[in-house]
Amino acid sequence: MRKIGIVLSLTILLFPAFVWAGCADLGRFTNWVLETSHTIVFYIGETPLARLEIPNCEMNPLSSIRLIKSYVCDSDEIMVGGVACRMITVEVLY
Repeated sequence: MRKIGIVLSLTILLFPAFVWAGCADLGRFTNWVLETSHTIVFYIGETPLARLEIPNCEMNPLSSIRLIKSYVCDSDEIMVGGVACRMITVEVLY
């Protein structure tokens, strides 16, 4: 009975992390805008799709940005200037 209680407690504790993980479909993006040297916003036309926080890679307005896959989630990677960089946060804006 105690094992069931421990498993149930861990499930309740960890479940919100899976529910709130940020994911976005960026396959249709047409442009991106640099907010900070570590944050970019992807757009389709004038509509913002998602904000990506990439703390380990510094970007500038002339950086080459390439998606490794079109559907991205927290902790996925994106190519910045030919280097794979891990996204820490994907915030959906649509």
